[in-house]
Amino acid sequence: MGLVGKLTGTKHPDAGVIPLPAGEVRAALHAVKRPDVPCVIRSGTPAERADLVAEWRVLEPAWRTFFSCSRPSRTLKTRMRLDAESHEVRALDEQWEVTWVGDTPRPARSRACSRGQVATVSRQWEAQRGPDGRLHRTEVFRFGPAEMKAALQDAVLGAGWSWRAVVFKL
Repeated sequence: MGLVGKLTGTKHPDAGVIPLPAGEVRAALHAVKRPDVPCVIRSGTPAERADLVAEWRVLEPAWRTFFSCSRPSRTLKTRMRLDAESHEVRALDEQWEVTWVGDTPRPARSRACSRGQVATVSRQWEAQRGPDGRLHRTEVFRFGPAEMKAALQDAVLGAGWSWRAVVFKL
């Protein structure tokens, strides 16, 4: 693996693992949907140019308030294309910001934040008084794309396929 592969996060299965057929890799990726991995895995649309899409909608709790303020939420999509000849899954991330008004998303005002390999971690902190009466910062929310992508990568590597993270296009 070259320098670009290391920088983008390309991973290869352990030596001796026999690659499974594409249908079984697809089933393994669909099986990633578990309570500890809050994402939706679905078939890709022709417009997305992907075989599968893993999507995680993140709504930070404090961003939606009682007062219906316009606040952004994030959507992370990992578009995946299965290449049966080379036994690899090519993956491209897209992170979007969606504006919410009350309980309704406003996709017309959505904008792409980043595309390629997303590694940004969002955190929310809250100031609280401790037992000693002093203010302490407490993390109340954390979102990192690695939580979702690690489960996808484990499914692909366990099937004997490579995970090839791409930057520009599938």
